[in-house]
Amino acid sequence: MSVPQFPVYLFDIDGTLVDSAEDICGAVQAALAGVGRTDVDFDFLKGYIGRHLYDLFRDLGFPESQHEPLLASYREIYASRKHANTKLYPGVRDALATLGGRKSTATTKGTPTTRIVLEMFGLLPFFDHVQGTDGFPAKPEPDVLFTALKALDASPSDCLFVGDSPADMEAGRRAGVTTCAVTYGYGKRDELARWSPDFWIDSLHELNGRSGNGAR
Repeated sequence: MSVPQFPVYLFDIDGTLVDSAEDICGAVQAALAGVGRTDVDFDFLKGYIGRHLYDLFRDLGFPESQHEPLLASYREIYASRKHANTKLYPGVRDALATLGGRKSTATTKGTPTTRIVLEMFGLLPFFDHVQGTDGFPAKPEPDVLFTALKALDASPSDCLFVGDSPADMEAGRRAGVTTCAVTYGYGKRDELARWSPDFWIDSLHELNGRSGNGAR
């Protein structure tokens, strides 16, 4: 069963459009090393991509008073890396270029950083709106999806949200949109499946009706 066409598409960024794990996890490791934590490995950190870093800091046992300084350190280090090790997933540019409907992002990145990444990879022209998480709760809270839909003057029933993480799928469910999980990102299939995505795809091309895997 192929993925049907939708009037509106919302896209996660990290793990969905770009493979940014090296830059994100590398910046987190550097920030943590600055406070003496050199024991947090790359694969562990990948599981937090798409969630707010406060969740990571909390799970690592940092007191709340250290969360904001750690986040500020991470943001400075991440920006300094200039996305040098971030890569566009195969076929993403062509898939977005040929996909109908209006499009926005719905990412945990801030909006300015999101614009930089989209522009860097030549994706910005394909989006009608760019929405990051700016001063409101991050996924799995649905706020970024609602904010993007409001900017597009669209309702949840109009929308397919495409993401790679359990936080994406939970946010989509809570927002009342149709959800689509990509299999090539950072989320583990069993954890994604807990949120019963409406569709699964192995490539963004499947949004154009090419060999969609359908709900499963």
